[in-house]
Amino acid sequence: MFDKVLIANRGEIALRILRACKELGIKTVAAYSKADRDLKHVLLADESVCIGPNSSLESYLNIPAIIAAMEITDSVAVHPGYGFLAENADFAEQVQKSGFTFIGPDADVIRLMGDKVSAIEAMKKAGVPTVPGSDGELPDDEAKCREIAERIGLPIIIKAAAGGGGRGMRVVHDIESLWSSIQVTKSEAGAAFGDDTVYMEKFLQNPRHVEVQVLSDGQGNAIHLYDRDCSLQRRHQKVLEEAPAPGIDMAIREEVYNACTKACIEIGYRGAGTFEFLYENGGFYFIEMNTRIQVEHPVTEMVTGVDLIREQIRVCAGEKLSIKQEDVKLQGHAFECRINAEDSKTFMPSPGLVDKFHAPGGLGVRVDSHLYGGYKVPPYYDSMIAKLITHGEDRATALKRMEIALDELVVSGIKTNTDLQKDLVRDEAFQEGCVNIHYLEKKLGLS
Repeated sequence: MFDKVLIANRGEIALRILRACKELGIKTVAAYSKADRDLKHVLLADESVCIGPNSSLESYLNIPAIIAAMEITDSVAVHPGYGFLAENADFAEQVQKSGFTFIGPDADVIRLMGDKVSAIEAMKKAGVPTVPGSDGELPDDEAKCREIAERIGLPIIIKAAAGGGGRGMRVVHDIESLWSSIQVTKSEAGAAFGDDTVYMEKFLQNPRHVEVQVLSDGQGNAIHLYDRDCSLQRRHQKVLEEAPAPGIDMAIREEVYNACTKACIEIGYRGAGTFEFLYENGGFYFIEMNTRIQVEHPVTEMVTGVDLIREQIRVCAGEKLSIKQEDVKLQGHAFECRINAEDSKTFMPSPGLVDKFHAPGGLGVRVDSHLYGGYKVPPYYDSMIAKLITHGEDRATALKRMEIALDELVVSGIKTNTDLQKDLVRDEAFQEGCVNIHYLEKKLGLS
C-alpha cells in the first residue's frame, strides 16, 4: 500500500479521498491554490503545499507544479479526483515517468477512451452496444458523408472525437444542411480541442442517460456495481442522480453489465470507471467512458455497500480486487442532489461567505461537503458545494428522505440551488420515474 498520497483536487472530492486514505493508513498531502488555503481537507491533511495562484490553469491544471509538490513532500502517488487533470493522459504519463503512481488507468488507456472514435471501436470489439454511426472519422467528401447519413437515417448528430461536456456537437435534421454542419463542427472542434476529427451518429430523440459503474484491477479481474440514472440535466450537466435506474428489465441490464466488464479486461483497465449510455426503447447505446471516479459515485456506494475510492486506491497500488461479482448485492435505492452555490432561477454563481451551514441527518442520509460556517466560497471554480445523498429500501422511501433532507439543509450567506432540487424531488413525472434527458430543460423553459 502507498505510504503517502498527494491529493490533486479540491472541495468535497478532496475531502472524500482524504478520508479513504486515512482508513487505509495512508499519509496525505493536500495540494491547494492560494484561494483554497482554508479548505477542510487542507486543514485535516498530514501535510499541505500551495501549488499556485487562484487560477486553476496556474494551480490545479499546472502539471509541473503538482509533480514538484510530489517530489518535495516525498509522495509516492497522486489521486486526481474528478475534473481538472483526472482524465489527462499527458498528466498520467508524466506522473509515471517521474517515478510516481497515478491513481487511475494507464495513460494509453485514458487516450484510447478519451478519443470518442477509438473508444467506440474498442467497445464494439468487446460487444458493448453502440449508437449506429459512421464507424470512425468522417471523410472529407460530401457525397460519402451524405451516403453515411442516409444509411444511418436522419436526424443525426455530428460529434467531435476529442469533445466532452456537451461541447463539439451539432444535430442535423435535413440532408441539405449536413455538409455545412460538418464543416462548422470541425472548425469548432479544432479551436476548442486542438483536434478537428468528427464522426456521425444516429440522434436519439428522447433517451435517458444511464451509466454503469465498474471496478477493474488491470490483472484480469473486473466487476460491475449496477447502474445509475443521470437524466436530469441542464446544458449537459447532471443535476440529480439515482441508483439503480428505474424501469429497466434486469435481463437487458445484465447483458450490458457483462459487456462492460469484458471491455475492462480487454483494454487492461485499472481503477474505477463509468460506461455512459443513452437508453431508449429498451436499447443501450454507448456514448463514452469516464476513466475516473464520478461525482455521483455515492449513490452506487449506498446501494452496494462498496467503498469505490478505497477500492480504486487499492487496485492502483497493485492489489487485486478484494470483492468478486457475486459479493455485490443491490440493496434498495439511492438519490443524490448536487447543491451548487448559484441562484435557483437564473443559475448565476453565488460565491461568498457562508454564515451558517447545517447538514441534515437521520437514517439513510449522507452529506458529502467541504462547507463549514465561516468558509468563503471562491469565485474561481465549479459552483458545487455539497452533495446530498439519501438511501432507502425502495425508491419511494429514498425519495421521501430526500424531500425531508432538503427541507433540513441550511446554507446561509450565499444563494444555492436548493429550491430547484426541492421542486425536482416533488415533481410528479420524476416521482413516477423514467424521465428523459430533455425533461429538465423543458421544465425550465430552456428548450
